[in-house]
Amino acid sequence: MAMSLKPPKKGDLKKSWLKPRRDTPKKIQPEYHLITTEGISTEPAYFQGVKTTINSKYRGRVQLDIIGVGDNTLNLLQKVKQKVAKSSNIYKHVWIVYDTDDFPAQNIDKVVDLCHTYSNEETTYHALWSNQCIELWFLLHFSFIHSNLHRQEYWAKLSSCLAKLNTSEYKKNRFDMYQLLEPYMEQAISNAKKLANINKGKKASQSTPGTEVYRLIEKLLPYLK
Repeated sequence: MAMSLKPPKKGDLKKSWLKPRRDTPKKIQPEYHLITTEGISTEPAYFQGVKTTINSKYRGRVQLDIIGVGDNTLNLLQKVKQKVAKSSNIYKHVWIVYDTDDFPAQNIDKVVDLCHTYSNEETTYHALWSNQCIELWFLLHFSFIHSNLHRQEYWAKLSSCLAKLNTSEYKKNRFDMYQLLEPYMEQAISNAKKLANINKGKKASQSTPGTEVYRLIEKLLPYLK
């Protein structure tokens, strides 16, 4: 019988019968990640592409759970924290993916602060904000952008970039964005890091433009090649 890839449930961790026998080979458990997004279509579809790629080669090494919450900033974080507390899985990393859009600056920045507060030895919370929206991360696959554009301008630019790839215009619910962008992934990481250096010392609400999504992709990069 194949061994389960799931880690032990939280309630079972202290049970004596779970202690491994000396003659039993140790099973390396996969590292669990929870990716939670503000949107319920665009972001989950993109990260589902990431998950599919990893599952094809490294299912026993990394496990991704993806949830589109349909809420923003502080509400998103609190809902995610509740899900983590109720889950039987032990998540090593919890990634909070949200757009800054026109939300109050104090809410945008407080998510970052609370992620640090909620992190512990068992689980690390990460605030993956995009100012203004995740479409900036998509555009950075094609070129470096430092202009403070309105999010709707990103869509037109993305459509222009996608046209060069002989595919249809950009729409928020496209399910194939990861597959289209994957060949330019490392360029996007490099461009996002340039923005991060420019914004160094600034809060998320002040980093226009800027995105932290690259941190998750860079973390998973060894499993995406």
